[in-house]
Amino acid sequence: MQLGGYANRMAHVDLTAGTVEIKPIPEDWARKYIGARGLGVRYVFANGPGVDALSPENVLCFMNGPLTGTAANMSGRLAVVTKSPLTGTVTDSHQGGWSAARLRWAGFDGLIITGRAKSPVYLHIEDGRVEIKDAAEVWGRSVHATVRHFQDVHGKQDLSVNAIGPAGENLVRFAAWMNEDDRAAGRGGTGCVGGSKNLKAIVVRAKKKFPTPADVDAFKVAQRTALATIMDTGNITSPRKGGLSVYGTNVLMNITNTMGGLPTRNSQTTAFGDRAELLSGEHVKETILVNDPTCHACPVACKKEVEITEGPYAGLRMESVEYEPAWAVGANCDNADIGSVAKMIDMANDFGFDAIEVGDVLSAYMEATQRGYAAEKGDAGLAWGDVPAMIATIEKIVARDGIGDVLANGVAATAEHFDHPEIGMHCKGQGIPAYDPRGLKGMGLGYATSNRGGCHLRAYTPASELGLIALKSDPLAWEGKGELTKVFQDLHAFSDSLDLCKFSAFAMGAEEYAAQYSAILGIPFGIADVMQTGERIYNLERHYNNLAGFGAGSDKLPQRFLEEPSTLGGSKGHVCELDAMLTEYYAARGWEDGVVPDAKLAELEVL
Repeated sequence: MQLGGYANRMAHVDLTAGTVEIKPIPEDWARKYIGARGLGVRYVFANGPGVDALSPENVLCFMNGPLTGTAANMSGRLAVVTKSPLTGTVTDSHQGGWSAARLRWAGFDGLIITGRAKSPVYLHIEDGRVEIKDAAEVWGRSVHATVRHFQDVHGKQDLSVNAIGPAGENLVRFAAWMNEDDRAAGRGGTGCVGGSKNLKAIVVRAKKKFPTPADVDAFKVAQRTALATIMDTGNITSPRKGGLSVYGTNVLMNITNTMGGLPTRNSQTTAFGDRAELLSGEHVKETILVNDPTCHACPVACKKEVEITEGPYAGLRMESVEYEPAWAVGANCDNADIGSVAKMIDMANDFGFDAIEVGDVLSAYMEATQRGYAAEKGDAGLAWGDVPAMIATIEKIVARDGIGDVLANGVAATAEHFDHPEIGMHCKGQGIPAYDPRGLKGMGLGYATSNRGGCHLRAYTPASELGLIALKSDPLAWEGKGELTKVFQDLHAFSDSLDLCKFSAFAMGAEEYAAQYSAILGIPFGIADVMQTGERIYNLERHYNNLAGFGAGSDKLPQRFLEEPSTLGGSKGHVCELDAMLTEYYAARGWEDGVVPDAKLAELEVL
């Protein structure tokens, strides 16, 4: 392959046969789908949409992009791509830290893993080699214990460890991959796929070795320009000045609460009142913040390490009290105790599961209890805000013990178990994140049309609706959200394929992305190319889902958001006008009720 920026080495690992084969990337795939998310989806598509997600035939991809491991700022992201055991859709989940950069420095653009090992194994990667090694000694251990074990065995210096915990081993359908910095590839159950393959960990040792851009001078200019946007004090990314840097993602808690966009008590209300402050980034900074760690090549330092100094969780030091999980086990579950929130997020990190999904599962269980549905099943249930019981229930989920065996299958399965699917706040089987569509209409459309189920990151319209970027829109207006959502989806599909942190979009845009990509590869590439490539990736994902059974009419929201008006905050009286937005959106996409026509696939050169 003649493109710069790539190692052009993919490790194809067959765990059943116990073999590793190094292959180049098909150049046509690289040009069309870039890397990370896009290229990973192409490998998953080639494997076939009819595969059982937990069968040996499913493919599990760990993918870098062409900017990974370079000096490009915010380029420390790793994409884990597979067919989801939670949703049945294609899914990609990204983690920060240093694991992606070290995989690139070790000589690889990605790992393509199939099969199932006869007994627990891990992959050891160093100096351009991939070895399959025995992991029986760490099977059953938590993520943190597994990381410490491999640091003892291989040395801590220049080492990254990606591992599943007991949740992945026990096939909790929202299990995650976690690395040594507690960065999660959290959504979609990628860790569950790892567990189904008896793959415990991926251990990478590599010293820093920046890839050489094809056009060194152009890359320096592009990198400096992009950095200037990040540093601009008018952007929330500005180090030590912008809200994202100062307070982390949890800067949003008070904002969404005030505007009536914070789902509370399983989305029965849209605000948490004065109690939201106790979960906020401002409160965390004032009371328990102890450090601001960061990822490869990132000056923003949005991660917030905390230490609990009093109460039953005194002595706990962990990262990070992010907005989404703080909401999930906080306001969503009627819990305002920040110490317990930190504890449960740490449990998610250590057991290895998605903290968003577990919050949606717990809140659905709580509403089932509130309405008597649990009692009808002979279940004692779970009361709102009962922290000790929440912690005990999480332990049951991880062990698949009792009611935990039901809850471990996700929020959709939980609601179905209680014969009331309407209490499951999910889209396509994946629980919603921390934005109520009655207060942020574009986010409702984003949830419904996400290709990986309920997700805020496919199209982060709150950047516009909360006024965090120059392109601002009214969060309570539905008009224009179809085109806005498409633009965000296409732009994010491209940046996820570079692979740059999603927060780069608070400062950078298509122009900065195009300049860095063009320079690293040494090819002409402009804004229009960025948007067309992102559109191609998004349509490939949707085509995969169409073939996997998600046909016309699959883009839905929970009825609660459509029929039960908000009673609190700035969104009082509002519902989400999904049907009107879908009409706009499908017109902008050229889709037919959520299905990609062959003509559109041909136009984008997907087929």
